[in-house]
Amino acid sequence: MVATNSAHAEGSSTHSTAHWVHTWTAMPQLTEPANLPPAPFTGTGSVLVDTTLRQTLRITTGGRTLRLRFSNAYGDTPLPLTAVTVALPVDGKPGASAIVPGSGRPVTFAGRASATVPVGAQLVSDPVDLDLPAASVLTVTTYLAAGQPSLALTSHPGSRTTSYLRTGDHTKDEDLPGATPVDHWYLLSDVEVLAPRDTTAVAILGDSLTDGRGSTTNANDRWPDQLYDRLRAHPATAAVSILNQAAGGNRVLNDGLGPNVLARLDRDVLTRSGVTRLIVFEGVNDIGTAEATPAAQHRLAEDLLAAYDQIVVRAHAQGIRVYGATLLPFGGNTYDDPAGERESCRQVVNTWIRTSGHFDAVLDFDRAVRDPADPRRLLESLQVGDWLHLNPKGYGVLAATVPAGLLR
Repeated sequence: MVATNSAHAEGSSTHSTAHWVHTWTAMPQLTEPANLPPAPFTGTGSVLVDTTLRQTLRITTGGRTLRLRFSNAYGDTPLPLTAVTVALPVDGKPGASAIVPGSGRPVTFAGRASATVPVGAQLVSDPVDLDLPAASVLTVTTYLAAGQPSLALTSHPGSRTTSYLRTGDHTKDEDLPGATPVDHWYLLSDVEVLAPRDTTAVAILGDSLTDGRGSTTNANDRWPDQLYDRLRAHPATAAVSILNQAAGGNRVLNDGLGPNVLARLDRDVLTRSGVTRLIVFEGVNDIGTAEATPAAQHRLAEDLLAAYDQIVVRAHAQGIRVYGATLLPFGGNTYDDPAGERESCRQVVNTWIRTSGHFDAVLDFDRAVRDPADPRRLLESLQVGDWLHLNPKGYGVLAATVPAGLLR
């Protein structure tokens, strides 16, 4: 018979009334050269050598026991983690370098303080006891003595949150004076909490509009953040976790900044703990990067619709309901071609999303933010100036468009 820790054993009373649910995610990407840590934290053939990395992130649903997932999805060498701690940031603020005294907890992996993430793999930590109320901010501090002996670093550049780098092991320090700030997340891809059985998660597949381009650094005002703030204010939806699985430049059909949606669906949605619903809000980059000819855009529309059908079929096989969001207008942006071929494709795609019946529900984001006087364009007051991305007010409109009843 194998002995188990009674506090976390699958057969214990704790697990009979609770289960693991993802509460925060950041889609892993290969770090582009411009997004690597600044000198001296990136060398000619290694990165984060003798470096402490302190990161903050806002969880969604809360819990008293958590575990972390570190990703080496794009590494071509093993990733050695020397020491990891979790804590609460001072004043609960995202982007804070200081932690609340006494809140720090060591993180272990199979009982060991150090661990190595194999090439292409992820590593799940042991459970850590730390009281995390819903919508609270968590600080994760990681020290890498040897660093990663390669520049193939896994990260999520579009963090819209400030992290900190400092030479030496400062995982237990209450603050990091003189640390170098960077607005990126590195290495960390997921946080799970042990939550009541009625807690479920909603995953969102998206691009820069969901990743939050145009939102406010350290303010957590992307549309998924604002949606979560709405949900947690009401008892019927308070036990819903929101998982933002988006990246700027991402596409449904072809790789770009990160793998295409069809390639990453299993990794980013189907294997995430507690996911029962999926929102698909992606495709504008496929349209905007395809040749602006009738033949190319017609072929793209057919391929996109077939891809959406594949997403629905694969998610339904796992018991996950799928909600399709219409694509936003881009009139005035560089995607907008003079002949309107890409706009015609967008209209075909949106009509299919609205009327085909393939999705379990439709979120008409296009109708919510377009200019009624010129439906090919966004409302000027809701966009950031490039006629493609929204400002925090615009993201609030998207959040308000999602019926809470779909997420109960």
